[in-house]
Amino acid sequence: MNQDTKTEDIAALPIELFEPAPASTQTSHQPMRPSVSYWHSAWLRLRDNPAALAGLLFLIVLIVMAIFAPMLSVWSVTAQDLKSQNMPPSSLHWFGTDDLGRDIFVRTWYGARISLFVGLMAALIDFVIGVTYGGYSGYKGGKTDIAMMRVLEVLYGLPYLLVVILLMVVMGPSLLTIIIALTITGWISMARLVRGQVLQLKNQEYVTAARSFGASTAHVIRRHLLPNAMGPILVQMTLTVPSAIFAEAFLSFLGLGVQAPYASWGVMANDALGVILSGDWWQLFFPALFISLTMFAFNVVGDGLQDALDPRLGKGK
Repeated sequence: MNQDTKTEDIAALPIELFEPAPASTQTSHQPMRPSVSYWHSAWLRLRDNPAALAGLLFLIVLIVMAIFAPMLSVWSVTAQDLKSQNMPPSSLHWFGTDDLGRDIFVRTWYGARISLFVGLMAALIDFVIGVTYGGYSGYKGGKTDIAMMRVLEVLYGLPYLLVVILLMVVMGPSLLTIIIALTITGWISMARLVRGQVLQLKNQEYVTAARSFGASTAHVIRRHLLPNAMGPILVQMTLTVPSAIFAEAFLSFLGLGVQAPYASWGVMANDALGVILSGDWWQLFFPALFISLTMFAFNVVGDGLQDALDPRLGKGK
């Protein structure tokens, strides 16, 4: 085949073969979207949840008011004014006064301080004990895991109210006694949750690699297992706080919690029982309202975190 024949063959080909490809079929060189971290994507999903966001905002306002409202108010938490007994809500006393003339607005925010402190301390202690116990049990497995789970079953069978009453007899009613009573059996749910998460994660490749390099048990649990199980742990903590707050209010309502003249929501509800039939509704309304709103806020935040921290929901918008 000579050169002229090759030229004629090329000339006979369709001209479309020599035209540039349309822009739509050319390789796009647009910059790739930057990757989003797990915690950033979780925040994006939480931000798109109106109920969880409203609950989080309420809790922030509650914490700020619990810290600063009793400090900035002209009224005292414990000072009595018998000339101002059972006054309804007004511009002078926003939430009214109780049967001893104490300002309910200040006592409500002081009660929020007590309740939040009890709830957060109970959640923190549950986290430390439950994560340590459940993580070690799940990682070791075998007979160690079986023995440690039997201990949990024995503790779980203890009557909660009986434990509280025994502690009150031994230690006396106080805030410390309530915290100890709440944490004696409160960490069991956290330990079971962490154990289940560790059982799922301990056979992953990165855990096997860490053990092959001689990493200790504490190092593997702290650096590899707990970070990957932190989502369910945080959700459990947000559900522990309202349970502890309600338990403190219940014990204080029974007279087993914070003692007079200091205030908690349970103490205020107990004090209001003697005067509510006379029409002084505000003395029970405000502590009951804040107990309900706080528990609702923590629960919706916990539900929102459970959805936001679920990796199956993608990387967020």
